Amino acid sequence: MNIELNKPTTSAEPTTIQSLVEAYRQGALEPKAFLKQKLDRIRSESSNAWLAVISDEQLDDYLARLSQRDASDLPLYGVPFAIKDNIDLEGLETTAGCDAYRYQPKESAFIVKVLIAAGAVPLGKTSLDQFATGLVGTRSPWGAVSNSFDPHYISGGSSSGSAVTVATEQVYFSLGTDTAGSGRVPAAFNNLYGLKPTKGVVSCSGVVPACRTLDCVTFFTKCSQDLALLYKVGAQYDSDDCYARPLEQSSQSQPHSFKGTRVGVLTEKHLQFFGDEEYKKLYAQAVARVESLGATVIPFDFEPFQNAANLLYQGPWVAERYAAIEEFYQQKGAECLEVIQTIVGGAKSLLASEAYKAMYQLQAYKVQCDRLMASVDVVLTPTAGTIYTIEDVEANPIELNSNLGYYTNFMNLLDYSALAMPAGFTQTGLPFGVTLFSHAFNDESLLSLAHHWEQIMNLPLGATGRSLPNAETMDLLVCGAHMKDLALNHQMIELGANLKQSTLTSSNYSLYCLAGGPPLRPGLVRNEENGQAIAVEVWRMPKNKVGALLAQIPHPLGLGTVELESGEWVKGFICESIGLVGAKEITHFGGWRKFLAQGA
Repeated sequence: MNIELNKPTTSAEPTTIQSLVEAYRQGALEPKAFLKQKLDRIRSESSNAWLAVISDEQLDDYLARLSQRDASDLPLYGVPFAIKDNIDLEGLETTAGCDAYRYQPKESAFIVKVLIAAGAVPLGKTSLDQFATGLVGTRSPWGAVSNSFDPHYISGGSSSGSAVTVATEQVYFSLGTDTAGSGRVPAAFNNLYGLKPTKGVVSCSGVVPACRTLDCVTFFTKCSQDLALLYKVGAQYDSDDCYARPLEQSSQSQPHSFKGTRVGVLTEKHLQFFGDEEYKKLYAQAVARVESLGATVIPFDFEPFQNAANLLYQGPWVAERYAAIEEFYQQKGAECLEVIQTIVGGAKSLLASEAYKAMYQLQAYKVQCDRLMASVDVVLTPTAGTIYTIEDVEANPIELNSNLGYYTNFMNLLDYSALAMPAGFTQTGLPFGVTLFSHAFNDESLLSLAHHWEQIMNLPLGATGRSLPNAETMDLLVCGAHMKDLALNHQMIELGANLKQSTLTSSNYSLYCLAGGPPLRPGLVRNEENGQAIAVEVWRMPKNKVGALLAQIPHPLGLGTVELESGEWVKGFICESIGLVGAKEITHFGGWRKFLAQGA
């Protein structure tokens, strides 16, 4: 199978918020032309990511405000962003994903005003699971929002449109909300960074509530440095938000790199991948990666966290969702999607006594969980245990949605901060993500760890195929034990390599099992007359780590140039002719994996 991940775009625009602002400062880009181009692209989009877009006249108003300021004065000068449509933007209606609920806000939400004051330009409102109830991105009367990598798969929710518009570079960042994972699951499914900050440090004024005591406004970005910048700008205390909390300094020193950091990791007993073996392997790789960065990996008891998570939808917190829209629901509940009626409408039968009993139980879990958290600095989990097709979710909407909350539902109930990070791709090119979480008010530590992670991962940005400006990488072909999940793959992981492509060579190669061993070693040799295509992998690797890998490769193997079936030539491991003495030809197997499975 020929699988290519993240084919680069031809776009030459700046990749990060800071590089865009710098381009404005230097005159390389002009805000009006650039933002108009963005709007034109959005209006031609055929996806369901957008529910409303600003007019040319509204854009002119934002540009007029910018014209009175200098790009050097505003950290987000001219930066286009998207807003989940349960967050108010003056001039556009808010629907919360339900047309009958539509209203015209008198002013923008507090966080939107803060971002606009910093120079950012909102281009419109994005789709969501209705009333932010769901983790799938399919619960909308306007249709499902497709994954940015494969339209057959879900984008994640409820902040579906917010994630997809960033991943596809229609905007540079977006606002979402997170009650049960809505700011993390869509990040994982679209190869993004997603920050669910400490409850209350980013204002929820002007946000249609889902569960008001739990809701958080979140940020989606393509890279960690953009996320850190937005947190610095957006974490402002709002005295009109009764759930707002001023920033606090942690009483303990917090890590800013993985070296020496105590990282809790889930054991086999508590891991759940719902049959997804690829996600299981990718989580194991992520654990190996943080360990290679110098972290101390500590097995972590996830059971009380999972018990707390079960309270969110199996307990009386569903009544909070009903309370948030009670008046509307009593009058126009039939206008809601059937799945929303099932979830929210079911709360009407809950008793106040059940709520108190659940709160007592939650407090007991909180004590247990905080005690466990004292033994680590952060915990690393999968963001989601698997990903589903849109068709699968539509056939089984509640159970599959529930599965996606396995690693996320407890976070706000227990008052922790969390950050979702890209962590690789499946063989079919779908993103996988992990989440770091820690105590409340440890957001800046999580942001620093995410930056350290990003430097070693060298993953492409969103669905663009582009890399960070300073990321010096090269493609390296492997054909044997260094391939994914095989014996020496750990060397690739430890040196920061990531699988880019599973493919074939051109039909000009022979493959041998070299003499000696263990371990068994392959030899790839160019054979113009009697060769065939051989299954190989191409890995994206930091240039400054290639020497360290070569130092581990014994004679007669070396680095050369190999032709792929596409006609492209890449650097890769080949064998000197002297190495064929005593070797066994295994070309007919078509690759090292099949040889190991059938021939060895």
